Amino acid sequence: MEHQPATRRTITVEGADLSYLTSGDEDAPPLVLVHGTFWSRVWAPILPELGHTARCIALDLPGFGASAGELSVEQATVPALARTVLAAADALGLGTFNVAGHDIGGGIAQHLAATTGRIHRMVLMNAVMFDSWPVPAVERYRDPQVRAATTVEDLLEARTTSTRGSVHRTLRDTELADYLSPWHDPARVRSWTAMAAAADPEYTLALIPALQEAAIPTRLVWGRDDGFQKLHYARRYVTEIPSSDLIEVHGKHIPTEDSPLDVAHAIREHLAPGA
Repeated sequence: MEHQPATRRTITVEGADLSYLTSGDEDAPPLVLVHGTFWSRVWAPILPELGHTARCIALDLPGFGASAGELSVEQATVPALARTVLAAADALGLGTFNVAGHDIGGGIAQHLAATTGRIHRMVLMNAVMFDSWPVPAVERYRDPQVRAATTVEDLLEARTTSTRGSVHRTLRDTELADYLSPWHDPARVRSWTAMAAAADPEYTLALIPALQEAAIPTRLVWGRDDGFQKLHYARRYVTEIPSSDLIEVHGKHIPTEDSPLDVAHAIREHLAPGA
Protein backbone atom coordinates (compact mmCIF):
# COMPACT_ATOMS: atom_id res chain seq x y z
CA MET A 1 0.00 0.00 0.00
CA GLU A 2 1.45 3.38 -1.02
CA HIS A 3 1.85 6.08 1.59
CA GLN A 4 -0.34 9.17 1.45
CA PRO A 5 2.11 12.08 1.25
CA ALA A 6 1.67 14.97 3.68
CA THR A 7 1.42 18.47 2.28
CA ARG A 8 1.36 21.86 3.99
CA ARG A 9 -1.57 24.22 3.53
CA THR A 10 -2.83 27.44 5.09
CA ILE A 11 -6.22 28.59 6.33
CA THR A 12 -7.23 31.95 7.77
CA VAL A 13 -8.66 31.71 11.28
CA GLU A 14 -9.62 34.76 13.32
CA GLY A 15 -7.50 36.98 11.08
CA ALA A 16 -4.35 34.85 11.27
CA ASP A 17 -2.99 32.51 8.61
CA LEU A 18 -2.69 29.14 10.30
CA SER A 19 -0.59 26.41 8.74
CA TYR A 20 -1.40 22.72 8.82
CA LEU A 21 -0.01 19.46 7.50
CA THR A 22 -2.56 17.29 5.74
CA SER A 23 -2.71 13.81 4.28
CA GLY A 24 -5.45 11.47 3.14
CA ASP A 25 -8.57 11.69 1.03
CA GLU A 26 -10.65 14.86 1.39
CA ASP A 27 -13.74 12.66 1.73
CA ALA A 28 -12.30 10.49 4.52
CA PRO A 29 -13.40 11.02 8.15
CA PRO A 30 -11.52 14.06 9.46
CA LEU A 31 -8.89 13.77 12.17
CA VAL A 32 -7.63 17.02 13.69
CA LEU A 33 -4.22 16.56 15.34
CA VAL A 34 -3.21 19.11 17.97
CA HIS A 35 0.29 19.76 19.29
CA GLY A 36 1.39 21.18 22.62
CA THR A 37 4.81 22.62 23.45
CA PHE A 38 6.21 21.34 20.15
CA TRP A 39 4.38 21.88 16.83
CA SER A 40 2.88 19.84 13.99
CA ARG A 41 6.30 18.29 13.36
CA VAL A 42 5.53 15.70 16.09
CA TRP A 43 2.81 14.21 13.87
CA ALA A 44 4.80 14.21 10.61
CA PRO A 45 6.27 10.67 10.96
CA ILE A 46 2.81 9.07 11.03
CA LEU A 47 0.75 11.25 8.70
CA PRO A 48 1.54 9.25 5.53
CA GLU A 49 0.25 6.09 7.25
CA LEU A 50 -2.75 7.76 8.91
CA GLY A 51 -3.74 9.14 5.52
CA HIS A 52 -4.97 5.65 4.59
CA THR A 53 -7.71 5.98 7.22
CA ALA A 54 -8.44 9.65 7.73
CA ARG A 55 -8.32 13.13 6.33
CA CYS A 56 -5.52 14.30 8.62
CA ILE A 57 -5.24 17.95 9.64
CA ALA A 58 -2.20 18.57 11.88
CA LEU A 59 -2.67 22.19 12.85
CA ASP A 60 -0.01 24.66 13.94
CA LEU A 61 -1.50 26.86 16.66
CA PRO A 62 -1.03 30.65 16.31
CA GLY A 63 2.59 31.64 16.83
CA PHE A 64 3.76 28.02 16.53
CA GLY A 65 5.37 26.07 13.72
CA ALA A 66 4.63 27.68 10.36
CA SER A 67 1.54 29.61 11.53
CA ALA A 68 1.34 33.37 11.75
CA GLY A 69 0.18 35.26 14.82
CA GLU A 70 1.45 35.49 18.36
CA LEU A 71 -0.15 34.18 21.54
CA SER A 72 -0.61 36.16 24.71
CA VAL A 73 -0.93 34.29 28.00
CA GLU A 74 -4.73 34.81 27.89
CA GLN A 75 -4.90 33.37 24.37
CA ALA A 76 -2.72 30.39 25.31
CA THR A 77 -4.95 28.77 27.94
CA VAL A 78 -6.46 25.37 27.18
CA PRO A 79 -10.01 26.77 26.78
CA ALA A 80 -8.82 29.61 24.54
CA LEU A 81 -6.77 27.29 22.33
CA ALA A 82 -9.71 24.88 22.13
CA ARG A 83 -11.79 27.76 20.75
CA THR A 84 -9.07 28.40 18.16
CA VAL A 85 -9.05 24.74 17.09
CA LEU A 86 -12.83 24.79 16.86
CA ALA A 87 -12.69 27.95 14.72
CA ALA A 88 -10.20 26.18 12.44
CA ALA A 89 -12.55 23.20 12.17
CA ASP A 90 -15.36 25.58 11.24
CA ALA A 91 -13.19 27.25 8.60
CA LEU A 92 -12.40 23.82 7.14
CA GLY A 93 -16.09 22.97 6.99
CA LEU A 94 -15.92 20.23 9.63
CA GLY A 95 -18.98 19.33 11.66
CA THR A 96 -18.15 16.44 13.95
CA PHE A 97 -14.61 15.13 13.78
CA ASN A 98 -12.04 12.94 15.48
CA VAL A 99 -9.28 14.59 17.47
CA ALA A 100 -5.78 13.58 18.55
CA GLY A 101 -3.73 15.55 21.05
CA HIS A 102 -0.10 15.41 22.17
CA ASP A 103 1.29 17.06 25.30
CA ILE A 104 -0.78 20.21 26.08
CA GLY A 105 -2.63 19.49 22.83
CA GLY A 106 -4.08 16.55 24.73
CA GLY A 107 -5.57 18.98 27.23
CA ILE A 108 -7.08 20.90 24.33
CA ALA A 109 -8.49 17.67 22.89
CA GLN A 110 -10.04 16.74 26.25
CA HIS A 111 -11.62 20.19 26.46
CA LEU A 112 -13.16 19.75 23.00
CA ALA A 113 -14.40 16.26 23.89
CA ALA A 114 -15.91 17.40 27.17
CA THR A 115 -17.58 20.62 26.06
CA THR A 116 -18.48 20.75 22.36
CA GLY A 117 -20.50 17.67 21.41
CA ARG A 118 -18.55 17.61 18.13
CA ILE A 119 -15.90 14.96 18.87
CA HIS A 120 -16.59 11.46 17.61
CA ARG A 121 -13.44 9.70 18.81
CA MET A 122 -10.33 10.91 20.64
CA VAL A 123 -6.67 9.90 20.76
CA LEU A 124 -4.37 11.10 23.55
CA MET A 125 -0.64 10.63 22.94
CA ASN A 126 1.62 11.31 25.92
CA ALA A 127 -0.84 14.03 26.85
CA VAL A 128 -1.35 16.23 29.89
CA MET A 129 -4.19 15.09 32.13
CA PHE A 130 -5.37 15.35 35.71
CA ASP A 131 -2.57 17.15 37.60
CA SER A 132 0.28 15.73 35.50
CA TRP A 133 1.43 19.18 34.40
CA PRO A 134 3.16 21.57 34.10
CA VAL A 135 6.60 20.03 34.51
CA PRO A 136 9.17 22.29 36.24
CA ALA A 137 10.89 23.29 32.99
CA VAL A 138 7.56 24.72 31.80
CA GLU A 139 6.23 26.02 35.12
CA ARG A 140 9.13 28.44 35.55
CA TYR A 141 7.72 30.58 32.74
CA ARG A 142 4.76 31.56 34.91
CA ASP A 143 7.12 34.23 36.24
CA PRO A 144 6.74 37.36 34.01
CA GLN A 145 10.36 38.28 34.65
CA VAL A 146 11.54 34.90 33.38
CA ARG A 147 9.45 35.33 30.23
CA ALA A 148 10.69 38.85 29.63
CA ALA A 149 14.31 37.80 30.01
CA THR A 150 14.06 34.75 27.71
CA THR A 151 15.97 35.26 24.47
CA VAL A 152 15.92 33.26 21.26
CA GLU A 153 19.20 31.66 22.29
CA ASP A 154 17.81 30.76 25.72
CA LEU A 155 14.76 29.00 24.34
CA LEU A 156 16.73 27.23 21.61
CA GLU A 157 19.02 25.80 24.28
CA ALA A 158 16.05 24.71 26.43
CA ARG A 159 14.15 23.21 23.48
CA THR A 160 17.27 21.37 22.32
CA THR A 161 17.54 19.66 25.71
CA SER A 162 13.80 18.93 25.83
CA THR A 163 13.63 17.57 22.27
CA ARG A 164 16.59 15.27 22.74
CA GLY A 165 15.10 14.06 26.01
CA SER A 166 11.76 13.32 24.33
CA VAL A 167 13.07 10.62 21.98
CA HIS A 168 14.83 7.34 22.73
CA ARG A 169 16.85 7.26 19.55
CA THR A 170 19.43 9.89 18.70
CA LEU A 171 17.87 12.42 16.36
CA ARG A 172 19.95 13.30 13.31
CA ASP A 173 21.26 16.86 13.18
CA THR A 174 18.82 17.67 10.39
CA GLU A 175 15.89 16.29 12.38
CA LEU A 176 16.81 18.27 15.47
CA ALA A 177 17.26 21.43 13.40
CA ASP A 178 13.80 20.87 11.91
CA TYR A 179 12.21 20.55 15.34
CA LEU A 180 13.96 23.72 16.54
CA SER A 181 13.40 25.80 13.40
CA PRO A 182 10.36 27.82 14.61
CA TRP A 183 12.13 29.17 17.69
CA HIS A 184 14.65 31.24 15.76
CA ASP A 185 11.85 33.82 15.59
CA PRO A 186 11.28 36.09 18.63
CA ALA A 187 7.47 36.13 18.17
CA ARG A 188 7.40 32.34 18.33
CA VAL A 189 9.57 32.42 21.42
CA ARG A 190 7.02 34.73 23.05
CA SER A 191 4.16 32.43 21.97
CA TRP A 192 5.93 29.43 23.47
CA THR A 193 6.57 31.18 26.79
CA ALA A 194 2.92 32.33 26.82
CA MET A 195 1.75 28.72 26.47
CA ALA A 196 4.10 27.71 29.26
CA ALA A 197 2.83 30.53 31.47
CA ALA A 198 -0.80 29.51 30.83
CA ALA A 199 -0.20 25.85 31.75
CA ASP A 200 -2.54 25.04 34.63
CA PRO A 201 -3.72 21.61 35.85
CA GLU A 202 -7.04 23.12 36.91
CA TYR A 203 -8.09 23.04 33.25
CA THR A 204 -7.78 19.25 32.98
CA LEU A 205 -8.94 18.49 36.51
CA ALA A 206 -12.15 20.44 35.89
CA LEU A 207 -12.94 18.31 32.82
CA ILE A 208 -13.05 14.94 34.61
CA PRO A 209 -16.81 14.84 35.41
CA ALA A 210 -17.77 15.87 31.87
CA LEU A 211 -15.37 13.36 30.32
CA GLN A 212 -16.81 10.62 32.52
CA GLU A 213 -20.33 11.54 31.47
CA ALA A 214 -19.55 11.90 27.76
CA ALA A 215 -17.62 8.59 27.63
CA ILE A 216 -16.29 9.38 24.17
CA PRO A 217 -14.32 6.43 22.76
CA THR A 218 -10.73 7.31 23.56
CA ARG A 219 -7.44 5.58 22.92
CA LEU A 220 -4.32 6.55 24.83
CA VAL A 221 -1.11 5.81 22.91
CA TRP A 222 1.89 6.21 25.18
CA GLY A 223 5.65 6.06 24.91
CA ARG A 224 6.18 4.07 28.06
CA ASP A 225 9.49 5.71 29.03
CA ASP A 226 8.23 9.29 28.95
CA GLY A 227 9.96 11.33 31.64
CA PHE A 228 7.59 14.28 31.25
CA GLN A 229 4.10 12.78 31.09
CA LYS A 230 4.43 9.63 33.15
CA LEU A 231 2.77 6.37 32.19
CA HIS A 232 0.94 6.02 35.51
CA TYR A 233 -1.28 8.98 34.55
CA ALA A 234 -2.36 7.17 31.38
CA ARG A 235 -3.13 4.04 33.40
CA ARG A 236 -5.16 6.14 35.83
CA TYR A 237 -7.11 7.72 32.97
CA VAL A 238 -8.34 4.38 31.63
CA THR A 239 -9.50 3.32 35.08
CA GLU A 240 -11.43 6.55 35.72
CA ILE A 241 -12.77 7.59 32.30
CA PRO A 242 -15.25 5.20 30.61
CA SER A 243 -14.75 3.99 27.03
CA SER A 244 -10.98 4.50 27.09
CA ASP A 245 -8.10 2.12 26.56
CA LEU A 246 -4.31 2.28 26.51
CA ILE A 247 -1.69 1.09 24.05
CA GLU A 248 1.88 1.29 25.34
CA VAL A 249 4.68 1.58 22.78
CA HIS A 250 8.44 1.86 22.81
CA GLY A 251 9.43 5.48 23.17
CA LYS A 252 9.55 8.57 25.29
CA HIS A 253 7.52 11.79 25.04
CA ILE A 254 7.39 11.78 21.21
CA PRO A 255 6.71 8.12 20.39
CA THR A 256 6.00 8.99 16.75
CA GLU A 257 9.79 9.24 16.40
CA ASP A 258 10.60 5.96 18.16
CA SER A 259 7.67 3.74 17.08
CA PRO A 260 5.89 5.42 14.17
CA LEU A 261 4.32 2.27 12.74
CA ASP A 262 3.05 1.09 16.13
CA VAL A 263 1.59 4.52 16.91
CA ALA A 264 -0.04 4.81 13.49
CA HIS A 265 -1.50 1.30 13.75
CA ALA A 266 -2.95 1.99 17.20
CA ILE A 267 -4.61 5.18 15.96
CA ARG A 268 -5.91 3.64 12.72
CA GLU A 269 -7.36 0.70 14.63
CA HIS A 270 -9.17 3.06 16.99
CA LEU A 271 -10.61 5.14 14.14
CA ALA A 272 -11.62 2.21 11.96
CA PRO A 273 -15.36 1.94 11.18
CA GLY A 274 -17.05 -0.26 13.73
CA ALA A 275 -14.18 -0.01 16.22
